[in-house]
Amino acid sequence: MSGSVTAVPGSLYGGGTTSPEPLNDAQPGDFLLPDSSSRPTTEYIKPALAESDLLERWRQRGLVIPDEERATRYLRHLGYYRLSAYVRSFESDRRDTLRGDTGFDDVLNLYIFDRKLRLHVLDALERVEVAVRAAISDRMSRIAGPHWYEDSQQFARVGVHQRLLRDIDTMVEDQLRRPRERAVGSDSFVSALEHYVTHYGSPSRPPTWVVFEELSLGSVRSIYDALKDTASQNRIAESLGLRAPVLRSWLLSYQRVRNICAHHGRLWNRGLGVYPAIPKSRAIRWLDDADLFERNPWRRQRLYAVLVSLQTVLHTVAPGSMWAPRLNELFREHPTVPLSSMGVPNDWYADPFWPRRPQ
Repeated sequence: MSGSVTAVPGSLYGGGTTSPEPLNDAQPGDFLLPDSSSRPTTEYIKPALAESDLLERWRQRGLVIPDEERATRYLRHLGYYRLSAYVRSFESDRRDTLRGDTGFDDVLNLYIFDRKLRLHVLDALERVEVAVRAAISDRMSRIAGPHWYEDSQQFARVGVHQRLLRDIDTMVEDQLRRPRERAVGSDSFVSALEHYVTHYGSPSRPPTWVVFEELSLGSVRSIYDALKDTASQNRIAESLGLRAPVLRSWLLSYQRVRNICAHHGRLWNRGLGVYPAIPKSRAIRWLDDADLFERNPWRRQRLYAVLVSLQTVLHTVAPGSMWAPRLNELFREHPTVPLSSMGVPNDWYADPFWPRRPQ
């Protein structure tokens, strides 16, 4: 079995209509808060173990490790805690007991798939995030000027506006304290923020198109959510093929997924905790099988709803993108990874919603 990712039995992951595992899917790498605001009193006393001891622990649980030197190298550079999340995906019905003949390469291949998946999702998130930044900045600057964000009247929540100004002031101060950037050669340019702070003293804060290149996605989401002018919120969402309530929901989900990807966390079978709204309006492009998430609510709590939502925005901002065909190719390269763990139906690519490569 070693050398390929083991298919997960139908009793755990299989079928197209049942949740692959409890939604509270705590595994190494997850941090779940207790229901109460108070912390437990249990003391953590687990010692640090040598690599050989960690490999032996896996062996005792049933992992086949034919090449200990190779496994040790991966363990050293990936970490036991990170890999343990993937080892647990091969457990039998008994905790800490793996299914027979589960090999180290099975675990490693699952990790490699998840890594490719994170990079592929980040590719779409980048395009969507950049489009959102541009849509907000362009719309608001045209109706209220390049420094619109300094006007508290543009915001429905004072706290968001005050925090934004503090963040921008810190951004400018940090840039001024850094060593000066230097352009080297005719094809080299300093950053837009560096150019502004070294060429202009007034206004002290940069224009919106500079600021929105530097803000975090969380800040961009908060700004959009706090805009007072609902007409502007609607126009921004419409430029992305959406409606304002849907965009607000999706940005929160994207922030969560982006953080997982940026910190190289497990994504493929993750219960995300924040789920994108399923659009009701027929004006928003969506699956032809529009009732999929109503029939199988658990799918919405996995990655598939996020993947669909990303493609919805890509239909507008990058209509020629081959992101969906490349996603299909990724799944085909790893045929034994259970799609249901991501909430993905086995026949997902048959839905006309998903673009194909040109013939």
